[in-house]
Amino acid sequence: MRQPVEIKSKIRLKDLDPSETFGLTKEKARAATHKLLKRIGELQSKLYANTDRALIVVLQGMDASGKDGATRALFEFVNPAGVEVANFKAPSSEEREHDFLWRVHHVVPRYGHIGVFNRSHYEDVLVVRVMKLAPKEIWAPRFEQINRFEKSLAESGYTVLKFFLHISRKEQAERLKARLQDPAKHWKFEGADLRMRAHWDHFMEAYEDVLDKCSPPHARWHAIPADKKWVRDHLIARRVCEALEDMKLAWPKAKEDLSKYKVR
Repeated sequence: MRQPVEIKSKIRLKDLDPSETFGLTKEKARAATHKLLKRIGELQSKLYANTDRALIVVLQGMDASGKDGATRALFEFVNPAGVEVANFKAPSSEEREHDFLWRVHHVVPRYGHIGVFNRSHYEDVLVVRVMKLAPKEIWAPRFEQINRFEKSLAESGYTVLKFFLHISRKEQAERLKARLQDPAKHWKFEGADLRMRAHWDHFMEAYEDVLDKCSPPHARWHAIPADKKWVRDHLIARRVCEALEDMKLAWPKAKEDLSKYKVR
C-alpha cells in the first residue's frame, strides 16, 4: 500500500519513507513540476485580482528539511507582490508578552495573497514541548486552540495547506555537514541545529501528535518525503495548484462601464 501524503488518519512516522518517490523519475517529475509552477503563476494572478480569498502555505520540518528551498521553488512564476512570507523564529520579548497566536494573527496574509509560514504556530507544540520551554499544562491545550484558529481562517475565506517535510536523520546529517563545509552555506548553520538534532526521537513523537490532532478536513496536513528535493517540490506544487484550481477563480468584472472610455 502506497504511503499517504494527505493525512486523514493516525500515522506513525517510522512507517513513512522520507526517500519515497511514488514511482516518479527525476526527469519526468521536474518536467511536470515546471508545468504546475507555471499554472500556479497564472492562478495566482487571478487570486491577486480577487479580494475575498487567500491561501496560506505552512511549511514545518526539522532543520535542513528544505523549507527555504521549497519556498523558492514554489514561486518561480509568481508575482512577488502577491506573496507574503513569514519566518517564525524564537519569539521576541514583545511576542512573549501576548498569547502564542498573537504573532501569527499579525502575519496572516491579505485577501488576494498567498502567505507562506516558514515554521509556524506549531512551534508552540513542537519546540516548546520537546525543549521543555513550558509545562504540559501550557502546551497541551494549544492543539485545540490551533484547531479553532485554523477553522476561523477557513470560515473567513482562507485555504490552509500544511506540509510536514519529512527528512531522514541520515539526509539531515549530510545537509548539515554541507553547511559546515561550504562557505556559502555557513550563514545557515547554527549550533541550535545540533541541539535540536539530539532530540530527534522526541521531535518525531511531537510531530506525530501534531499530524494526528491537527488535521481536520479544512486544514489537512501533508507528509512530504523530503530526502529528494525534486519529489518534495513536485508534491507541494501539485497540491498548491489543486487548491488554487478548487477556488474556481475568475477575473473580477469591471466596476464601471468601460465602453464609455477611449484612449487617444
